[in-house]
Amino acid sequence: MYPDDTYDVPVQRAVEVHQPTPIAPAAVTSAPLVPVQPGHVPAVASVVLPDGRVVTGYAINPVQPEPVADKPPVSLTAVNVALGGVGFLAVCGGLVLLTSFIAALTAFITQLITLAAVIFGGWIAVQVFSASGHQGGTTVNIRKAVIKRNKFYG
Repeated sequence: MYPDDTYDVPVQRAVEVHQPTPIAPAAVTSAPLVPVQPGHVPAVASVVLPDGRVVTGYAINPVQPEPVADKPPVSLTAVNVALGGVGFLAVCGGLVLLTSFIAALTAFITQLITLAAVIFGGWIAVQVFSASGHQGGTTVNIRKAVIKRNKFYG
């Protein structure tokens, strides 16, 4: 899949130079073309690279950015007032969140207390009104009790 030991020796390959071939113009003959010469011909510059190649082209003047207008300095008082306002807003926002949290916590605790009262009250009601236990009196084992003048001695 991979060639063996080809990375040890650098390979030099022949370089082919391709010249562009011109494209024939379309066969549309509506009006003769009149060449227009520019008002001025830009200068052609040639640069010799360190490896000996020569690069030729038109020199381009760098675009100069427009000067930035001088900004007036900001006074320290204005900066301090702005920072104080931001701090004040942060504190107010925090207090609003704190009061909202306390109100929600209070409502949650109130609901828990109400739920506990309902459950406990239901348990009490079941104990009082259940018919499975005692029916409102004292249960006495008659066989073992000794009855003397309406008193039970067991």
